[in-house]
Amino acid sequence: PYYIDLNQNLYLQAYLQSSDPNLTLFVDTCVASPDPHDFNTPAYDIIKNGCARDSSYATYHSPNSHFARFKFNAFEFINHHALVYLQCELVVCRLGDYSSRCYQGCTHRSKRDTSS
Repeated sequence: PYYIDLNQNLYLQAYLQSSDPNLTLFVDTCVASPDPHDFNTPAYDIIKNGCARDSSYATYHSPNSHFARFKFNAFEFINHHALVYLQCELVVCRLGDYSSRCYQGCTHRSKRDTSS
C-alpha cells in the first residue's frame, strides 16, 4: 500500500522491461475502486480510452519511451472508503508507428448497434 493524504497529488510511473529500444508505452485506461476485485461498480475512471476523465490527471514527458508517467489528485469515494485501488491498462507499441494505438491519443470508441 501507498499512503497519501486527501487532495494530495499521486505520481505514478510504469516501466516496460525490454531491451528493445523501439518500443513505447501508452496509458490507455486507469480505473479506481474501493474494491480490489471489482473495477466496475463502484468505480471511478481517471483515464479511459486515452481520454482524461479526471480534471487533475496529467501526463509527464519522459526522455525514455519505456516509461509512462502521470499524476492525479487523491480522492475518496462517497462512502468514505479508507482504501482506493487502481487498475491501469497500458499499451505497448512500436516507436514511430503512427497508426498504432499509442499515437492515436484520446479515442471515443463507438458502440456497436444491437439491432438486426
